[in-house]
Amino acid sequence: MVIILGACSAGKTVTSAKTSPINVLCYNIHVANPPSVKGKKDIPAIAKVISDVNPDIVLLQEVDVHTARSGKDIHQAEELAKSSKMAYFFAKGIDHDGGEYGVAILTHYPIIEKKRYPLTTIAGTNGEPRVLATVLLQLPGNKRLLVACTHLDAQRGDTNRLVQIKEVTAILKDQPYPVILAGDLNAPEGSPVIDILDQYFTRSCKDCGFTIPVENPRRCIDFISFTPGKFEVQKHQVIQEKYASDHLPVNAVLRLK
Repeated sequence: MVIILGACSAGKTVTSAKTSPINVLCYNIHVANPPSVKGKKDIPAIAKVISDVNPDIVLLQEVDVHTARSGKDIHQAEELAKSSKMAYFFAKGIDHDGGEYGVAILTHYPIIEKKRYPLTTIAGTNGEPRVLATVLLQLPGNKRLLVACTHLDAQRGDTNRLVQIKEVTAILKDQPYPVILAGDLNAPEGSPVIDILDQYFTRSCKDCGFTIPVENPRRCIDFISFTPGKFEVQKHQVIQEKYASDHLPVNAVLRLK
């Protein structure tokens, strides 16, 4: 099922943004809970990461909206979008704690269309429902870009992740626009899940720097990828921000060819 939320041009209109390069930030924000401070929600810490990178596009996972645990009056995606003067799209994964929990995309580019795609969780696995969020962006020079954000199943086995990555790539591989796909895939390089991703998309890194845990990280499970042949990677880095979340943020600068 595809849920189309319709056209939107919320946020500031960008007249000076450059089509190339495109600065992309991917970040699992752990509902803005610093792992070293139990129960605390520190939106300013996440906002500072975004401000320091100064990205054109931000792809966020583990975002709370009006939940009791993060504040019934707090819409984390909206707060972060306001602080960075960006438009945003939040896509619910699940209802949680009186509110919603899911993924979000923030951008300085005008948003033409927003879509939410529920992903499959196999019955009996007790996996948490997941989604793919996409936004179609208007770039300078009458160009368009499709940006997609997801957070795949977190269970030990790959059962749901394999189904979900197949659904994600099927949705995105034949799009009429260049695609940037990023998120927490809960799978490392060399796994069957990433092997499927690599069949259809090019990652911004090989032998990627580790992203989790923040102290003595041992795995990279957070990736930025794109339509093969459509971008040149000018920069890729794992940012060593160890306070704000339990994941390290990933940053790539891509030049649209």
